[in-house]
Amino acid sequence: MITYNDIYEALRKERYSEQLQPLPKKFIQEFSDYIKEKKITANQTGDYGSLNLFSDEIAKVKKQLENATAIFNELMLLRKKKLLGLVFVASETGISKRDFENMLEFEKEMFDKLIESVQDAEKKLAVEINNNSYDNGNSDLDKELKLILFLEDIDELVGLNGEALGPFKKDEIVNLPKQVADILISDKKAEVVLEE
Repeated sequence: MITYNDIYEALRKERYSEQLQPLPKKFIQEFSDYIKEKKITANQTGDYGSLNLFSDEIAKVKKQLENATAIFNELMLLRKKKLLGLVFVASETGISKRDFENMLEFEKEMFDKLIESVQDAEKKLAVEINNNSYDNGNSDLDKELKLILFLEDIDELVGLNGEALGPFKKDEIVNLPKQVADILISDKKAEVVLEE
């Protein structure tokens, strides 16, 4: 069962790290159970006459409930901000596998949906630029990307347009032009992470 200190410690770790911190798989469920239990205690009234001990205990539980909720909300806000940062990084260059593993299930779903939205927006932008440009589709923005996981360290590569790519580390996840990604995959140096 989660405690007030566990919730506070999760926030403290999240606050002082740039990377998404791991949480127990059942953190949300345990927090929900914790809140339910505290609400039951906080709503208790008894025929204890003038005993101040009982009312003091209820006041303490109510304050703890209020604080725990505020801490949880701040923790979720920090994680959402980091998640949005990871979406931006993944859409431009890639994402660290460790951060992806530290996401809760609902965060992974949100991440995937946000990545899809960003990729859709980039495609629409490329189409619009293509329709308004004179280079008949040879724009750099017209490149299709593929998200891949490196299976080994790779030195700097030269892309199809002569641009420098990398170097890349084993277990790093990166969005690369589809043709380059396909070469790395066929050479067993990388594998697909996200198929469109």
